[in-house]
Amino acid sequence: PTEKLITLMWSFVVSIYSIGGLLGSLSAGYLSVRFGRKKAMLFANIPALLSATLMGLSRLCGSFEMIIIGRLFAGVCGGKLAFLPMVLNKCAPRKLRGLIAITASTAIAMGKFVGFALGLREVLGVDALWPILMAANALPALVQLLTLPFFPDSPRYLLIDKKDKEGCIKAVKQLWGDGDHAAEIDDMMAEQEAIRGEKAKSVCDLFRDKAVRWQLITLFLVSSCMQLIGVNVV
Repeated sequence: PTEKLITLMWSFVVSIYSIGGLLGSLSAGYLSVRFGRKKAMLFANIPALLSATLMGLSRLCGSFEMIIIGRLFAGVCGGKLAFLPMVLNKCAPRKLRGLIAITASTAIAMGKFVGFALGLREVLGVDALWPILMAANALPALVQLLTLPFFPDSPRYLLIDKKDKEGCIKAVKQLWGDGDHAAEIDDMMAEQEAIRGEKAKSVCDLFRDKAVRWQLITLFLVSSCMQLIGVNVV
């Protein structure tokens, strides 16, 4: 193959991650409501493990197409985890909500740093070891797959979406301890009453709602500018 074709091929390998992210994010909302936040996060491990398997075996099979498909699955996994900050926010007590919510961004930054470190020639960035590097994302996926089932679902999801007050109280005690959490539970019940009878808004409804238009524009601009800093290359 010519040099231009090779450049085009690797450019496609890099950029297809964003396409997978779009597909994953489009299904994240439905899965989180239909199956719950915890099960949706468990489902997100499936494309992560598929991605690691395909890319890790690509050299053995002599197939660059496996790398492309693996990157697509990796993007799907990343897109599905778009609701992770929301899950952390809903599971955290009020006094720790802001601190807990930013741990997702901190973990992403740490993951990028670890990826850069592992990619050094002195570590795994050599011809014989790059399949191991490509399959390294299987490790955090396996850790989450094995540990997350022992955690309860979001208390707000249990109370507001599932109408399971006993399950909500049990989850609150498991997550926050045996202290007095009556005020937190009252807030969740007030939120349940406030949205009673309202149906979930679609994407089109969100664009038409003038009350959140400026917030939507702000988020759109910030997210769009992030695509220009080269983060997808990582």
